Amino acid sequence: MPKVIEHDIIILGTGLAGLRAALQIAMETKGELNIALVSKVQIMRSHSVSAEGGTAAVLRQDEGDSFELHAWDTIKGSDFLADQDAVWKFVKRMPHEILLLDRWGIPWSRRPDGKIAQRPFGGHTFFRTVFAADKTGFFEMQTLYDTLQKYTDRYTRYDEFYATGIVVQDNTFRALVGISMPEGEIYILRGKALIIATGSANRMYGFTTTSISSTGDGMAMAYRLGIPVKDMEFIQFHPSGLIPSGILITEGARGEGGYLINNRGERFMKRYAPKFMELAPRDIVSRSIMTEIEEGRGFEGPYGLDYVLLDLRHLGAEKINRRLPLIRELAIKFAGVDPIEEPIPIRPVSHYSMGGIDVDLDGRTIIEGIWAAGEAACVSVHGANRLGSNSTAECLAWGYFVGKDVARYAKEKELRELPQEVADAEVRKITDMLAKDGPESPYQIKRELNRTMDNKVGVFRDKQNLEEALHTIKELKKRYRNIHVKDKSLTYNTDLMMAFELKNLLDMAEVVTEGALRREESRGAHFRRDFPKRDDENWLKHTLAYYDSEKDEPRFDYKPVRVLYWKPVERKY
Repeated sequence: MPKVIEHDIIILGTGLAGLRAALQIAMETKGELNIALVSKVQIMRSHSVSAEGGTAAVLRQDEGDSFELHAWDTIKGSDFLADQDAVWKFVKRMPHEILLLDRWGIPWSRRPDGKIAQRPFGGHTFFRTVFAADKTGFFEMQTLYDTLQKYTDRYTRYDEFYATGIVVQDNTFRALVGISMPEGEIYILRGKALIIATGSANRMYGFTTTSISSTGDGMAMAYRLGIPVKDMEFIQFHPSGLIPSGILITEGARGEGGYLINNRGERFMKRYAPKFMELAPRDIVSRSIMTEIEEGRGFEGPYGLDYVLLDLRHLGAEKINRRLPLIRELAIKFAGVDPIEEPIPIRPVSHYSMGGIDVDLDGRTIIEGIWAAGEAACVSVHGANRLGSNSTAECLAWGYFVGKDVARYAKEKELRELPQEVADAEVRKITDMLAKDGPESPYQIKRELNRTMDNKVGVFRDKQNLEEALHTIKELKKRYRNIHVKDKSLTYNTDLMMAFELKNLLDMAEVVTEGALRREESRGAHFRRDFPKRDDENWLKHTLAYYDSEKDEPRFDYKPVRVLYWKPVERKY
């Protein structure tokens, strides 16, 4: 029998957005409500610790920055697909988040005068990226986690807990179902409210910066409940993935003055973004690198991963060791290259999902009692292309907004009845998955999915490749029905967890690919070679994908972008 435990609020995912929401709720409610913190890894292993370069915020209005400028940079960077009211709410909040973290003890890097330092980042017209060397995400996570220790009486941790289903009745959240991996026990966590903060599904790609845990679990569960996922075709490819691992080499390396060079020794960005050069937005830099490689100006790499070089040598040892110590460590350990002495081999790598669970400005979904925040959600602040250092910022901002809104909601609501038959159906999904004994290997299916997404749904796209990818994904979904789960236990059954994760990745990959096939234009990170121009007349709109349970496939709809302050113009850098 599953264990049934009651909480007021359940937070699924403990990265930056989840921890910030938990902290806000703990402070708002003063012990009136109890929180479940649920993570399929240990809290400080959430993928947010991998964020390197920084967090954007307007701190220097006296030196020329402004909320209007940060908003304009974000909207222009989004290729005008961002909702402008969401952007405005975001930029106004961020200075408070930076100063709160400072008060809570984060070791921000400092200027010689003692003020918080900021560095340039791609697409920003002011140096507004706050940073802690090149380990910003780690220090932000550590600071939130440390501060949360003041409120240990207000939350319960469920580490290494794999969530398999969400119970909804009468369009209202009732419970979260999952497996406590250390115990080998099935749990039903009842609650008044659920916050989904589970990050991206970027492990659908093989060459990616994201951790193994980034399998879109929250996105996929919400999607199958009937909550639409929005703008999923917009996958960001970070310009600098380390060869051959794909590990992130922060944009901060270019923000500190690093150069991109081809096999002729040229700083080739002068051909593509003569004003911004290496600090153009990520979509433009990624396409520029791929063009250099395709036209023969790259270097031959392992596994077909041809590359260009990121040169930091001119920065000098002192600056690299002070501002980019992690980058030096990663390059030495994983590429055998010391950036003080030689350039780093890099190429564009799957990095971030601009799309996610469709939410309103408070992070609410269409199901009462369910919110989403961080990369799992789509407000939309980032539109078709996120500016670097706006992601950790969005996690902090909407952790705060969602935390406040959920705290208000949970104070006013009573715990609703849990329909036994609905909960039993979710539990049966676990036992049914355990019983699978077909001929197909889930690991082979995942390898084929990764290869398909890497080769056919990348930086450059076209109809033929997208149609072939969609056909392959649908075939993989059919084969998935006959997978074999070898381990039949519940205790630390990573075989079982991977089977659930694969279903989530396949569903989200199908949405990404079909959404990209349908969007017959190029906008931001979505570049169609057969439709190379942006088409505002027909495509200035958000993609919504709804789950069709009878057909086990997405149904697509669209809704307008909220254009309130700035009309779309040609995007030049």
